[in-house]
Amino acid sequence: MALQDTFAHFTRRDWERDAPEGTVRLALVGVGGFAQNRALPAIANGTYCEATTLVTSSPDRTRSVAESFDVPHVVDYDSFLAGDHAETYDAVYVATPNATHGTYAIAAATHGKHVICEKPLETDLEGARGIATACDDADVTLMTAYRLQVEPTVRRTRELVRNGVIGDVVQVHGGFSHPLLEHAGPETWRLDPDLAGGGVLVDLGVYPLNTIRYLLDADPAGIYATTHSSGEPFDAVDEHVAFQLEFESGATASCTASFDAHASSRLELVGTEGMISIASPFGGVVPQEMVVESGDMRMEYTGPSVDEVREEFDYFGYCVLTGTDPEPDGEDGIADLRAIEAAYESAETGCRVDLE
Repeated sequence: MALQDTFAHFTRRDWERDAPEGTVRLALVGVGGFAQNRALPAIANGTYCEATTLVTSSPDRTRSVAESFDVPHVVDYDSFLAGDHAETYDAVYVATPNATHGTYAIAAATHGKHVICEKPLETDLEGARGIATACDDADVTLMTAYRLQVEPTVRRTRELVRNGVIGDVVQVHGGFSHPLLEHAGPETWRLDPDLAGGGVLVDLGVYPLNTIRYLLDADPAGIYATTHSSGEPFDAVDEHVAFQLEFESGATASCTASFDAHASSRLELVGTEGMISIASPFGGVVPQEMVVESGDMRMEYTGPSVDEVREEFDYFGYCVLTGTDPEPDGEDGIADLRAIEAAYESAETGCRVDLE
């Protein structure tokens, strides 16, 4: 396979095989910073979704946001749970704190609505399985919002790995750090273990975890992890984490994440015949820069800017409109929670944990 073939149409939507008519009307449950700054603009600029309803604890304060994005309906959480105004949307985007995902996702499924839910699906395996079961029983689409799975650089990397361009993957190195307190106060729900389900592993470490599983198309057979917290306000959750994934193929992945370090992200795959390095894959805006070495050939590539959040919502809308099962489905979210729980067990016991 010529590397030029991969880069010729770098931003192609290989998942987009048809041109379905119409749009999926979305209710956004939770209108925090990400929903306002990334999700709503992405939906507005996209093709297959439109925001028609905002669900919030403060409808009066949220009406200005609704007006800015021409969203006609604003309701509170109790009204949403009761099914009020359910006729105004076809699907629900759940962007509330992790421990509440199940409440709103299951309510949406009960009302016959499709669901795209932020990662992690819930704070534990039981909760995640409950969401998946509710969506299966209601025969609605469930997608875990792993936007990197529709991001062009990551999709092209998976193609290169599948086509053997770097041989058999032997080592993967992934890291993601973000200084939380530069963007949120110490009272943020991300530092509340009951609401978040964990600390930096759940919030940032899940990015390399899920992306590596996606690229290798495999679940880890074992995991070893260590966590560290220096004190307040991180005393109740993990501030730093390091974990190693072991795969049946013999490949290993070494990953780190931190709530209290300079903003940085990286991903590198080393194979028997080459390597792939992606610049800043996890920071929210991927610069589309990658280096590929295959045998004695080396290529550096920089692609055009792509809004990965727009790609995510367009992919979800496309799946709903065409009846296509999304790749980052409920089982994908469950698999990550299984690995996360094993990582915390390993960090507590100091031992490697097998994953069935």
